[in-house]
Amino acid sequence: MSAPPPSVPVQPAKLSPPAPPAAQVLRQAIARQVHEAARARLLLVRAPAGFGKTTAMRQMRDRFEAEGIATAWLTLDGADNDVPRFLQGLAAAVQALGIEPAPGSGRGDPIAALGHDALPFALFLDDFEVLQSPAVIGLVRQLLDGLPRQAQLVIGSRSLPDLGLGRLRARGQLLEIDAALLRFSPAEAEEFFRLRGEALPRDTLERLLAKTEGWAGALWLASLALQRHGAEGCDFVERFSGSDRAVADYLAEDVLAQQSEEVRDFLLRTSVLRVLDAQVCAAVAPRADCTAMLAQLEAGHLFLAPLASDARSYRYHSLFADFLRAQLARERPGDVARLHLAASGWYEAQGRPVPAIDHAIEGGDHPHALTLLARHAERFLEEGRMRLLDRWFAALPPEQLAGQPLLQMVATWAECFTRGPWQALQRLRASGCETSEDAAVRAHVNGLQPLLLAMMDHPEDAYPVGQANLRRLPTCRAFADSALANAMAYIVSVMGEQHEAHRLLDAARRSQAGSIFNRMYTEAMEGVLDLAEGRLRQAAARFRVALTATPRSASYNPTQGNAWAGVLHAGVLYESDDLAGAEHLLSVYLPLARDVGLPDHVIAAYRMRARIAFLQGDVDSAFQLLTELEYLGHDRQLPRVVASAKLEHARLLMLQGNREAAADMLERADDAAVWDRVRRLNLPAHQVDDIAIGRWRWQLRFGDAAGVRQALAPAIAEADTQARRHRALKLRVLLALAHARAGAAAEAQTTLAAVLAETAREGFVRLLLDEGPALAPLLRALQADRARLDEAGPIYADHVARLAAAFGEVHEDEPAAGDASPAPLAEPLTRKEIRVLELLAAGYSNAAMAEKLFVSDSTVRTHLRNINLKLGARSRTQAVALARQAGVVR
Repeated sequence: MSAPPPSVPVQPAKLSPPAPPAAQVLRQAIARQVHEAARARLLLVRAPAGFGKTTAMRQMRDRFEAEGIATAWLTLDGADNDVPRFLQGLAAAVQALGIEPAPGSGRGDPIAALGHDALPFALFLDDFEVLQSPAVIGLVRQLLDGLPRQAQLVIGSRSLPDLGLGRLRARGQLLEIDAALLRFSPAEAEEFFRLRGEALPRDTLERLLAKTEGWAGALWLASLALQRHGAEGCDFVERFSGSDRAVADYLAEDVLAQQSEEVRDFLLRTSVLRVLDAQVCAAVAPRADCTAMLAQLEAGHLFLAPLASDARSYRYHSLFADFLRAQLARERPGDVARLHLAASGWYEAQGRPVPAIDHAIEGGDHPHALTLLARHAERFLEEGRMRLLDRWFAALPPEQLAGQPLLQMVATWAECFTRGPWQALQRLRASGCETSEDAAVRAHVNGLQPLLLAMMDHPEDAYPVGQANLRRLPTCRAFADSALANAMAYIVSVMGEQHEAHRLLDAARRSQAGSIFNRMYTEAMEGVLDLAEGRLRQAAARFRVALTATPRSASYNPTQGNAWAGVLHAGVLYESDDLAGAEHLLSVYLPLARDVGLPDHVIAAYRMRARIAFLQGDVDSAFQLLTELEYLGHDRQLPRVVASAKLEHARLLMLQGNREAAADMLERADDAAVWDRVRRLNLPAHQVDDIAIGRWRWQLRFGDAAGVRQALAPAIAEADTQARRHRALKLRVLLALAHARAGAAAEAQTTLAAVLAETAREGFVRLLLDEGPALAPLLRALQADRARLDEAGPIYADHVARLAAAFGEVHEDEPAAGDASPAPLAEPLTRKEIRVLELLAAGYSNAAMAEKLFVSDSTVRTHLRNINLKLGARSRTQAVALARQAGVVR
């Protein structure tokens, strides 16, 4: 739920590979593999450090460009685990490809732009192993799934990325270039040493290859040793064994030992730095001519890798950097903290608190880190940089933080929005801050207490606590005051006090004092109220504002912002039937909401994702998501989450026509304590989905429609009285279906027409479509009523036409659910055809059926044609209906 940090320009070094080494062996075997894998979506170059992944990728890039294929490069780093930062880098790469934004996608959606481009291109992502954020990895999966036919993604990684490789491998869309393929062959090793000017005798080369197993990093280090020792250097081959990290350490030490004392001192001192330029190097090596030293090291191709061809910034190769830092700790343990502190001081003087704090912590100077944090932590809190703060506080000893109550509170906020409310509450109680007399600490406690209770699904307990805390406003901390007002706006709205919720949001705005994070929260909460009151368009506008509430960006980027607003905006995209847009946002925000979101947003995110998967024919994924949601509820002891997962499971079973299983799942979902509480409260996740609606759906499909008609009238009146317009619309859709099932066609059309008049104005679509094909005949009847269409106007007519078209073509001779006496089959169905029919009835798409049956898409289409011929069907829907009548499928 953390807000994005202020936008920082993408460094040029991230957008181009490191400069090629002086001796570069062309990897012909890899080139052949890449050429033969033209149909692969993903080229994965995976091996441990020092195997030449980046060099191999750079050669691929050169080959693609020589063939006229556009390429873009993005080197990842730890900061790219922040979604906005990753997307900013990806957008810069898209710009380098010359790809224009997809129509209607907004300028800030690089993934949509890549999926839209029809020209061939290759996108390179190096150092992929640094990505740990599920949200960012989910974005890459989405990017991969949406790549156009002629595009390829090339990933360099030390570890196996979680990108659904099994599925890609089964489809022949994955080329894996692993350590075995990256190892130098004898011919390549011979060419390498020849280019380095250090040709080896054949027997020495063979011994070296046997001991290094073709490890490129070790071979390169060996060439450096040979340069220092000359022909006598061949003896070093006998002095080490194995091909693991010990080889690199030995060779690096051998090279390091040959340097002058001045160079050696410079290397060790600057090893604490992640990025090297002359100025920051001078802070840790003040006696050295840093500009000249960097130039010397670069000219000698020793240790340094330039970050960009046009910049005088460098980094040490990761193997060497690790070795140098370990060597520094062994030789000069007392210097480590001092050097980090020097770097910290330099960054502090430059007004760059983030690396200043990083170096203070890495150097073990926790008091100085705490001093810097005391100066900057609350500003970072207001900016919503929760993950950064949490990383720092997790690295600090608890006993040192114990004497800093104000920082304890900042740490609790950060933990709340990164690790969840349960851990944050433990920290708050252990800190002793709840009884503090310090005014600033009390202000933060006031804001946190009701929020944590609400996030743990205890709004009833949060209400009296929050009301008492509101009476203490204003305090000396505007951030805490605004956060309290925002949290209480949610809590009182759940308790049914909508007018008070609006008043609190106005108060939150007045006390925000420039806090990006709280501004997003306020607008998102206003949108929740708008949606409950039936104002979908206004809600969508507010969620967009919440996601883009940053003073540094005027362009709309739908993937920035906090997890709460992200899930909410995905909801309005889903409601408008923009399934791709909703899925895009959920791939980013569902993992974040799962970890730190309010229960309502966790429920909504999983439910939407499951519905989208089901609509796409990926039935297995839909049920897997609901199983994950149910497990999450059990794990966190949130019975409402468990019951919601089962309720949605029952809905999908109804859509599959599985009467008994749906009824059984409804019984399992009917936790009386949960749903009695839901009836008392105004919870966002249950405006249009609760156990009553679930049971009415089942009755409409399989049972007593007359009973549903009778029950819906008082439910609609209650929703109208409470101004729950969104819920009232859903109940009226169900009432129209009940009238139709009871044979009251005129009442059904009148009821649905009134709903459509309102949904046309606001743009509601899935509110109707999610009730399934039973709505199609009513829509077509209204579409045929020309007098009503002319009277209602073009917006209404277009809305009806869009909804009717969404159900596809329906043939008049399709059998109704109650028809009996199916015609005898002209030819028996084969076992494979029956299995295809079972999957079709369950909602699987052609692609999903092909994957499940281990056949091609064309084979599935052939089976479907044969099934239609044998059943006398003219559509998929008709084939399933006839098969059910014949008893072939349930």
